[in-house]
Amino acid sequence: MPLIKTASTDSPATLPDRLDAAFGDLPPALRLRVLRRAVSGAIVFTTSFGLEDQALTHCICDAGVDVEIVTLDTGRLFPETYTLWAETEQRYKRRIRAYYPRHEDLGDLVFRQGVNGFFNSAESRKACCGVRKVEPLRRALDGASAWVTGLRGDQSANRQGMGFVSLDQTHELLKANPLFDWSRDAVLAFAEQNDVPLNPLHAKGFPSIGCAPCTRAVAPGEPERAGRWWWEEEAKKECGLHVAEDGRLVRAGASA
Repeated sequence: MPLIKTASTDSPATLPDRLDAAFGDLPPALRLRVLRRAVSGAIVFTTSFGLEDQALTHCICDAGVDVEIVTLDTGRLFPETYTLWAETEQRYKRRIRAYYPRHEDLGDLVFRQGVNGFFNSAESRKACCGVRKVEPLRRALDGASAWVTGLRGDQSANRQGMGFVSLDQTHELLKANPLFDWSRDAVLAFAEQNDVPLNPLHAKGFPSIGCAPCTRAVAPGEPERAGRWWWEEEAKKECGLHVAEDGRLVRAGASA
């Protein structure tokens, strides 16, 4: 059983279901407050500075919710992302802690498969994501009781069944998606209404932004995440951050 520090009478096994129901029609900022009240341990929000993550950063900072904001700097991000990172820190007057790949692991990876070896096969790409993202994420979440993400259900067919709150057994904590039921248009409207700083690449056809070599603009009518790892099969395009150890996406009801 995960070592989740709860601030209520719920057990770690029942808390995900109660929170999933409690989120209901609440706005994201209140969902974050509900989560904060229910969990006494550390809560970590991982941002990649995309539209959804910027909206959640605004909610956390504007509402003053005690949530640590961190990012995974893979070393291959777009220049626009680094510029936005600085703008975001200036706007909200707080530092965003970065977690980087371990230099020994990264050196071995590049020596083994080449600097752009992730194009060679799905296995090579996943190995790159593993070193640059998955392992740093483990360190970022170490000791936390809950993990907040910007996942939305309509981003891809893979993510539709994930739900608001689940028990992430890989990291042994609660995983909360406060924007799960929001559309992209709703998030964009929220960001515009609140003058949230956004990545200029969004306006250039990049709805989902990851590492520069692995992200392209999408054509009209393409799914949001079609520009991520576009050379791979659509059904298999996840980086590993949101999948279980067996490679499957973590679904709602994982606490059962």
